[in-house]
Order: sequence, then structure tokens, then C-alpha cells
Amino acid sequence: MNVKIEDSWKRILANEWNKDYFLKLTDFVRNEYATAQIFPPGREIFAAFDATPFDEVKVVIIGQDPYHDVNQANGLCFSVRDGVPFPPSLLNIFKEIQNDLGKPIPQSGDLSRWAKQGVLLLNSTLTVRAHNAGSHQNKGWEQFTDEVILQLAQQKEHLVFILWGAYAIKKGAFINRMKHLVLTSPHPSPLSAHRGFFGNMHFSTANEYLAKHGKTPIEW
Repeated sequence: MNVKIEDSWKRILANEWNKDYFLKLTDFVRNEYATAQIFPPGREIFAAFDATPFDEVKVVIIGQDPYHDVNQANGLCFSVRDGVPFPPSLLNIFKEIQNDLGKPIPQSGDLSRWAKQGVLLLNSTLTVRAHNAGSHQNKGWEQFTDEVILQLAQQKEHLVFILWGAYAIKKGAFINRMKHLVLTSPHPSPLSAHRGFFGNMHFSTANEYLAKHGKTPIEW
């Protein structure tokens, strides 16, 4: 089937498009968009891939679901549209960057500025019903995004994988720690941030690793 996604990803993931699980997932997602309010907008389902081509990926941050309130989700994990108030987890991410790197909290929560530098902002599930967290889990998206992580881990070297919370840590468990840097901590949610997210220094650690391997650090 013809999936509208950035060309390098279309090639890398070519084996997925006609698998039974993906065809079923596509039918489910199309029906959901036709009958309910779904986020993000259909054109932004693959926004993370469109913003960060395969060859440009340097860092992978794994989220879970898109935000499920109106005008929040833009296809990049933890990111919101320009002008939208910061969800608590995103605010805590900015607080940790401030603590780690001394950078002021930004005006915009749109993380496309990171994506353009090679940060793949990958949710495990790429769609969700409005006001219904987790509503599109276990429909096939997780198998698809597992394949994304597998291709990155196998085909590239010296990536930084940032895994916050038990869900992301489990999803990235198979990544070869000898080949890539895998950073783990509690989730930035207010429920867990004070148990080890704050002070994890993931942003400076990621940049040190990138520089060590001849890659341009991220302007977080």
C-alpha cells in the first residue's frame, strides 16, 4: 500500500506496509478518523518521520501516546503546537534542561526545532481518540514502532536512545548498549519526575556522547 511518509523511512520500512497487522491497523485508523475525533490530524500521523529522515537521526526519544486534548498533538512525542500551554511532562523536561544546561525555559513547546537537528520524537502509538488516553493501543502501532527502533538500532551506530519511564524502558530493552548510548530514568510526569527524572542530566550526557563520536550536539 502507498503510505505517505518521508522517502527514506518509506524505503527502510518497506517490508511493513503490506503485512497483515499494518493493513488491519490502517483500516482501523481510517475508520476512527471517519467516525470520531482523532489526534493528531491525519496529515501529521507520521510527522516525526517527515521531520527527521532516517539518515539524519542522532537521538531517539520514545513516548507513549499522542496528547489527547484539542490542539495539543502535532505528531512529535512530548511536543505541542506553538502557543499551546505546556503539559506538565513537557514543562518538567524544560525544567531539567534548565537545570542541566542552564538554558531558560522556552516560549514554545513545539519540539520540531529538535526534530530538525536529528532528534526522532517517536510515540509508541501514533494516534489516539480525543479525551481517551490509550484508546489506540494494542491495534498494531506498537509493532510498527518496534520495527522502527529495531531498524535504527541495527543499521546505525552511536545513537542516543532516551527512555523515560517503565513503558519506554521496556520498549527499548533489546537495544545493543555496546553500539548505542541508552539513557533511562523515571518519566517526567509530575507523578514520577521527583523520583529521578530531575537531575538525570540526559541532555548534557547525550551531547557529550554525540561530540565524542564526531556528531554535532543538539541545541536543546
